Amino acid sequence: MVSSSSEASGSDQPASSTPPAASAPVSAVPGLWRRMACWLYEGMLLFAVVFVSGWLFSTLGQMRDAMDSRRHLLQAFLFVVFGVYFVWFWTKGQTLAMKTWNIRIVDMLGRPVSQRRALARYLLSWVWFLPPLAAIAPFKLSGGESTVLIFGWVAVWAVLARFHPDRQFWHDAWAGTRLITSKPMSRR
Repeated sequence: MVSSSSEASGSDQPASSTPPAASAPVSAVPGLWRRMACWLYEGMLLFAVVFVSGWLFSTLGQMRDAMDSRRHLLQAFLFVVFGVYFVWFWTKGQTLAMKTWNIRIVDMLGRPVSQRRALARYLLSWVWFLPPLAAIAPFKLSGGESTVLIFGWVAVWAVLARFHPDRQFWHDAWAGTRLITSKPMSRR
């Protein structure tokens, strides 16, 4: 039995009668579910970054408890650590989670992202969290209510990508970046 080209390649796209040159470009936009899975995996990896960075800051600053008056300095420190982490990896093309999910970041012309553009994307990506955090701040909401509000906003923000002409997240459009499907880059 002869299989079609899409079955042989493992693609879940139906086989078409068009020649390979006329098919979809290699730099296709990854699906929303794959991008969100990558996002969740990135969060798991960042747990280790937060743990080590927080431990280092707390140890060197001799913080005794979580309600220490310097906790805002810890939050600012973690904000900078996250920025360094993301800017570094995005200028290389992929974070560890992006390698796992075969996603790469490029500018609008398909070139590698500059440090300035990666920094802009990092700052703009906080739109995933700042609106619900700003809404929570003046109220004494429980942990469950805060969680529902944050995850509700994340779901709404993710679905809003469906309204972008290229199905990109809006912070990517504002920063002049794109997420594309790509195999992991070589380890040079």
